[in-house]
Amino acid sequence: MGEVHVGEDVPPEEESNPLFQPLELGPKPFHLSHRIVLAPLTRCRSYGRVPQPHAILYYTQRTTPGGLLITEATGVSPSSDGYPHTPGIYTEEQVAAWKPIVKAVHDKGGIFFAQLWHVGRMSHTSYQPNGAPPPSSTNKRIERGGVTLTDGSFQPFSEPKAIETHEIPTYVQYFVHSAKQSIAAGFDGIELHGAHGYLLDQFMKDGANDRTDQYGGSLENRCRFPLEIVDAVVAAVGRERVGIRLSPFADYGEAYDSDPVALGTYMAEQLNDRGIAYVHYVEPRMRAAGELETSPHTVWPFRKAFKGTFLSAGGYNREEGINAVKAGKADAIVYGRLFLSNPDLPKRFKLNAPLNKYDRSTFYTQDPVVGYTDYPFLEETTPSPHL
Repeated sequence: MGEVHVGEDVPPEEESNPLFQPLELGPKPFHLSHRIVLAPLTRCRSYGRVPQPHAILYYTQRTTPGGLLITEATGVSPSSDGYPHTPGIYTEEQVAAWKPIVKAVHDKGGIFFAQLWHVGRMSHTSYQPNGAPPPSSTNKRIERGGVTLTDGSFQPFSEPKAIETHEIPTYVQYFVHSAKQSIAAGFDGIELHGAHGYLLDQFMKDGANDRTDQYGGSLENRCRFPLEIVDAVVAAVGRERVGIRLSPFADYGEAYDSDPVALGTYMAEQLNDRGIAYVHYVEPRMRAAGELETSPHTVWPFRKAFKGTFLSAGGYNREEGINAVKAGKADAIVYGRLFLSNPDLPKRFKLNAPLNKYDRSTFYTQDPVVGYTDYPFLEETTPSPHL
């Protein structure tokens, strides 16, 4: 079958939807029944940093047999927080709270990866232990935007403190510990959050890394910290249980890079050597949270460089996802807002049925139902042939 370019219409007679072809994920593969992946979506409903029982319904609503789900970003240490009511997995209480959520997903046949993050300088002293400055690659504060505190107020980002060279192993171990905790909670694997201006991205991007030690300067040095985390986590839980999310083109939190193609390609090549379960790249058109922009760039160079399972995210609709997989530009497509508002998204995509509209105003609110588990499922009706 010839190449189909992203954005072209798929003829209605082509019913062999590539999004529903099985996929072997990783070196000791997880067997996916389809290629529609639940994106990691911060929802701010884990009160006190502990996942709540209402998350069972949220995740199981979006579970299908053989479907891959990635959790909301989950903190690796007390210093990793920068948003209200995001979960962690570094304490035994948090692990105990995750266990029934993971079990419920597994009971429905889902495959579940925990996304592990540290926000770095995208934080505020009120979120930090003892009111300390947020740790980062740099002492430079983010000038644009700010942070929502637990009391609902909006404040400028705090001035960070660059992590000392001798402290780096401590931060590596935060990820190792949380990866082990994730497996103890029953997760099938973990995804390292190396995207969107958070701590790993702050090291990789030359716009946020002004270090002069072995973790700054050259591309190789800037990627050293995230790759040390990959290596340590692989050693702890196995390469088949490790993925990573990257956004070389993005400029979140003033973490931008002067040569994103070189950065993304270098990381893809280095990750080839590690043989991890997958890489998860964000398309450059996703410049701001939830907003699409036209971009002449694409993650295609990284797809060509990486030899393993390649996941792609970035505001895809159904047709774009079909075309991307058909053209070999991705092995699976990661859906966020559409999966948030359509808990039965795989079914809707299979039937080419209408989609619920999402309500952006409820993305980061704290209600355990509204905008979280109250999006309707498709009624059991046969769609019109032209849909």
